[in-house]
Amino acid sequence: MENQHKSERKAPLQHLAIIMDGNGRWAKKRSLPRISGHQQGVQAVVQTVDECIKVGIRYLSLFAFSSENWGRPQKEVDALMELLLQFLSSQRQRMLDGGIRLRVIGDRSRLSESVCAAIAVAEAETATGETLTMILALSYGGRDEILRAAKQLAGQAIRGEIDLQEIDNKKFSTYLDTAEIPEPDLLIRTSGERRISNFLLWQTAYAEFYFSEVFWPDFDAAELHKALADYQQRKRRFGLTDDQLDSDIDPQL
Repeated sequence: MENQHKSERKAPLQHLAIIMDGNGRWAKKRSLPRISGHQQGVQAVVQTVDECIKVGIRYLSLFAFSSENWGRPQKEVDALMELLLQFLSSQRQRMLDGGIRLRVIGDRSRLSESVCAAIAVAEAETATGETLTMILALSYGGRDEILRAAKQLAGQAIRGEIDLQEIDNKKFSTYLDTAEIPEPDLLIRTSGERRISNFLLWQTAYAEFYFSEVFWPDFDAAELHKALADYQQRKRRFGLTDDQLDSDIDPQL
């Protein structure tokens, strides 16, 4: 594990996670309907994806719709689902041409059949993309994800399909929605809020956090590079001391 952490400290940022916050407030500030903020937010997604590809980021996780968002007014929920369908359709060729692989995480049982079908098609069509994996968190909550994983493991243990002694951090991670995806190196949240709101709770245990004051629709390449520059100044300790980080010798804890 220490050797893994040493290599991670020296490696470039490969997984960026973003909580895209502030669409509604962006619209309210301009006396526009909330959906206008979400529509503009889609454009920020497209720009961010393009910029991530330019700088060599391999994984981009976007918190698009939380499990708590189902409690919003039905009209807004319906509009968001329609916007999602439009996004998948309009970005299909861009994803194929750009080598972008789409992966959706979250509880799909609450999504409509039409949305689930569109997601399945998009994931299948882009499965061979190798430039960037875009992970959309839909109907997603970190606690719910961990609970679903724990229930699956418990069921297998009860049926004798797995030995409890086999379960460790690495094994448990394979039961999460993000199985086979490296943990985020950096988590950005826009709009000035300073919390992670139930997003990737397990996966961000050692991620660096960056809080941007701008609303998501205004998040552009310049704002992204501010976050990336800040990240480059961080020292990722993974629980170790500065002396251990600076040493070429594996620490003996």
